[in-house]
Amino acid sequence: MGTLFRNGTIITAADMFVADLLVEGETIQRIGRALDAAGHTVVDCSGKYLMPGGIDVHTHLELSFGGTVSNDDFDSGHKAAAFGGTTMHIDFVIQPKGGSLHDGLAEWRAKAQKAQIDYGFHMAITDLREDVMEEIPSMLDEGITSLKLFMAYKNVYQVDDTTLYRAMQMAAKHGMIIMVHAENGDVEVQLRQQLLAEGKTDPVWHYSSRPPEIEGEATNRAVVMAGLADCRLYVVHMTCEQSIAALRRGRAEGYPVMGESCVQYFHITRDHHLGAPGFEGSKYVCSPPVRNEEHHAVLWQAVRDGTLQVVSTDHCDFWYEGGVGPWQQWQKDHNGGKWVEFEAQNPSYRRPGKELGKGNFSKIPNGLPAIEDRMMVMWHLGVNGGHLSPQRFVEMNCTNPARIFGMYPRKGALVVGADADIVVWDPNKQHTLSAATQHMRCDYSLFEGMEVQGAPVQVFQRGKKLVEGAQWLGKNGQGQYIAREANAAIL
Repeated sequence: MGTLFRNGTIITAADMFVADLLVEGETIQRIGRALDAAGHTVVDCSGKYLMPGGIDVHTHLELSFGGTVSNDDFDSGHKAAAFGGTTMHIDFVIQPKGGSLHDGLAEWRAKAQKAQIDYGFHMAITDLREDVMEEIPSMLDEGITSLKLFMAYKNVYQVDDTTLYRAMQMAAKHGMIIMVHAENGDVEVQLRQQLLAEGKTDPVWHYSSRPPEIEGEATNRAVVMAGLADCRLYVVHMTCEQSIAALRRGRAEGYPVMGESCVQYFHITRDHHLGAPGFEGSKYVCSPPVRNEEHHAVLWQAVRDGTLQVVSTDHCDFWYEGGVGPWQQWQKDHNGGKWVEFEAQNPSYRRPGKELGKGNFSKIPNGLPAIEDRMMVMWHLGVNGGHLSPQRFVEMNCTNPARIFGMYPRKGALVVGADADIVVWDPNKQHTLSAATQHMRCDYSLFEGMEVQGAPVQVFQRGKKLVEGAQWLGKNGQGQYIAREANAAIL
């Protein structure tokens, strides 16, 4: 006995057509017209769209950063993702300073024991010693094909050009992909120190410490090095004309370079959000910073002409009003203990959040809540707004992530033999985005009050129903780790 999705409009990266889709076990078995329903549970999809489950390839769940820990973990973050139509994500394992890549992997595997949706891992390298360089090929045995290096966060994560280029050479040799956070960290430090010395401490000055020019310069440097090394390069969270121009030049040269932007960079602005009165702008602090409308237009064009391949989130949420309860004393007493376990037993407490940066924008924890909103916002702004066809929406949010990161066609596609990760999407459903109704563990919404048209009404993971309207049917531990293949597509 299987599940028959009857009379839905199937959307792929290339087509839209009305058909039935039969799931047996965890995979798609048949797609066709008027399939026999005998013995199957029938889901009437008339007037609805059927899409592959969304894949968010840029998330940070339960990440220690900036003196605190991001709120969502592999429990709450997974539930929020599924309610938004995302059925898989790839999280960043952080190599501990002085430790090995496998040390970081062991930590993230422990976090993922409560997984509710499918997931994979990128490896973020923070300490590329010779022994770590030699360890890189072993990541392929773990199903990890992507390595992230930081050109920003000097004295924390930043690597120099020699290290970055050597990593590219190693990755190219083994068919892996290098991901970069492209901002010039050396210049950012100088700008930040000058601004603070001038008494410019409010959240809006975060933008001035990381202007578009330093993103563009670092992107260009990474693109050129990737071309020299013949290494797959994926530039994360691109925001501005300067970086898009650098990526476009590299692609015109035939370099194996690709890029993503994130949902927030198509809507949130410096002037209206980051520059809000008082400390309100801290809600929108992330790196690179949100830009203004002229850069939004550049991103939409890059989506249309294929310069950008993926839309993700960089989901990494923190409380706006954190530190509820005597957290300073708790932190002192527990010497860096686990906030998640403590908060579960003490629900009136909150770990520190954005308020850590009051009086100094550089201490505001960088990160935003977006994993639940990505698909709905991009459909509303992109498809309803005339920037994207439904097929291009599926391509950027579902199929390209699977192709670039070595999971296709098991993931990201509605084809026979693929995992039955299926979103039943109602293009007419009205929904108001709000902190009051979201499932992300955060006390504000990036898109508070935005009315979107188009949203998931049912979500299935490998044939199991996770979401039915407002009802959650998932459970901890049912999410699977998805090992990925090297030498994946260059799009």
